[in-house]
Amino acid sequence: MYIGRVAGTVVATVKHEAFHGHKLLLVDRLDLAGQPTAEYDICVDMARAGVGDRVLVLDEGNGARQVLNRQVAPVRAVIVGIVDDVYLTDGH
Repeated sequence: MYIGRVAGTVVATVKHEAFHGHKLLLVDRLDLAGQPTAEYDICVDMARAGVGDRVLVLDEGNGARQVLNRQVAPVRAVIVGIVDDVYLTDGH
């Protein structure tokens, strides 16, 4: 899992049937300081997130398919929550 920020939406007129009825969002991974890294994922949105939202991403194929309730699907990353705040201690 990681925390990211929604950078935009992905529009596909032809897509796998597992994606029908779900938004696809482009999510930038954030570092511990909350700054974007050079990494990103295209995620299936299960939390009704929008552009600019800080989100919790489940980045593991089997878990992502379980969230979608599918045994077979070309899915690796799913937005499972919207993050309100992050609190870090000195030890991270």
